[in-house]
Amino acid sequence: MLDQTVELNALLCRIPHTVGPVKILKTYARLFVTDLDRALPVYERLVGAPADLRFRFEQAEIAAVGDFLVVAGSEDAVSGYRGTVGPVIVDDLDAATQFVTEIGGEITSGPIVSATGRVVYARHPDGAHVEYVEWTAEVLSRVLG
Repeated sequence: MLDQTVELNALLCRIPHTVGPVKILKTYARLFVTDLDRALPVYERLVGAPADLRFRFEQAEIAAVGDFLVVAGSEDAVSGYRGTVGPVIVDDLDAATQFVTEIGGEITSGPIVSATGRVVYARHPDGAHVEYVEWTAEVLSRVLG
């Protein structure tokens, strides 16, 4: 039964769905490690596929493999990400930003341009701090086909 639940959750993470005016294309579970070269083979083996993405963002090194976003670096380098949820990959970052402000949330940072696209950090009215990302066309095609 547990295997079926894990498989269903993995499938649901790959199905684009819409929440209000924003289409959510993919979500990731963040994992924090100190050495990406050492950690990445474990997650590639767990997922059964190589990393879709690998890049630097600010002081951290990041890899996306399956539904995991592996964030590597010193505690100082990754501490700012520990309090956020996501990333949540959306089809339209401007619509996501508008949605957050309409529900009484606030944009705490961004938009920022990264190696994968545009990023906004937003605090929802319930206190959740969410990272929203709109991928470039190249990254979107590479990861989601």
